[in-house]
Amino acid sequence: MIAPDLVADLDLKAASLGLLTSAYFISFALVQLPLGIFLDRYGPRRVETVLLLFAAAGSTIFAISDSLPGLILGRALIGLGVAACLMAAFKANTEWFQAGRLPLANGCVLTAGGLGAMSATAPIEWLLGYTSWRGVFVIFALLALGIALILFTVVPRHAERQAHTESFRQQLSGIRQVLGSRRFWCIAPACATVQASYLATQGLWAGPWLQDVAQLDRTQVAEHLLYLALSVVAGFFILGAVTERLARIGISNLTVAKGALYIYLLTQLLIILGVPLPAALLWCLFGFFGTAGILFYAYLSQCFPLGLSGRVITGLNVFTFLGAFAAQWGIGAIIGLWPAAQAGHYLPAGYQSALSVSLGIQLLAIAWLNVGEPA
Repeated sequence: MIAPDLVADLDLKAASLGLLTSAYFISFALVQLPLGIFLDRYGPRRVETVLLLFAAAGSTIFAISDSLPGLILGRALIGLGVAACLMAAFKANTEWFQAGRLPLANGCVLTAGGLGAMSATAPIEWLLGYTSWRGVFVIFALLALGIALILFTVVPRHAERQAHTESFRQQLSGIRQVLGSRRFWCIAPACATVQASYLATQGLWAGPWLQDVAQLDRTQVAEHLLYLALSVVAGFFILGAVTERLARIGISNLTVAKGALYIYLLTQLLIILGVPLPAALLWCLFGFFGTAGILFYAYLSQCFPLGLSGRVITGLNVFTFLGAFAAQWGIGAIIGLWPAAQAGHYLPAGYQSALSVSLGIQLLAIAWLNVGEPA
């Protein structure tokens, strides 16, 4: 929602806008492997509390910066600060719930995260009527500090009592065990490319697409992004619940994930081809079935010992968020190959080409999963 304001205030081109926003993903990705060690060793409560202080600092820097490098630094610190939000919750779930309950437990966590995504649509548009985008990030900084305090004082300390006391060498050996697994390398490309497409598009390029391709005004864009966020919330919860139920009759998490991802890929094709369907319907399907990529985390964490769960899910996250960094920046770079229709607006052909490249990469990764998946 603030992309047009950033473009207007800093005269950003598509590639620069993609680089700015994707700085979040690169810092997020780079911290994932050490994060897995910290989660397994110190527990999610302490790790998450400390990191949210970086998120507060990054939001503050973003709010006060007047240059692209300053905004990139703030965005990168935000990525570092929230790098454990999902993984800490997943780690806690592996310790507090039985394996069969993980898809639903993770789905509930992601549903809460989807509510956060909803706040970045129409509510932000409403808030921008009272403050600037800088004021929004000051509010984010205060929220991060408040949540850190709640986590440190309220969250149960069960995970810390169960924390492992491995030596540093043993913890590195655990990472090698995860990264040396054939199953990991069959699943990681599919998970990373699908999630990268999903994060990059929902996080940035869906809004400009609705503006430039669907020709919607700013209020309509906010409404459609709200529909997209609602479908994300529904997808996380419903797919998590359905996966748990189907597991009881012998249908694996991986099978459900594949089925939902095929619909997600088809939805992207329909968007690329410009089929005459309502934009709201297409993007709701995109949001709902795009959440299926997260099912890989529950599936893969069950393929390794419990003590490695933090390193498994963060190892997978390294590739997911490196992919999201490349996708968000790369989509902008491809869109920028076409001349801008006007300041802050891009040609439909650029979006079509960028999303086509993204879809092709995902198809290759899914094919690799189907061919290389171990029995």
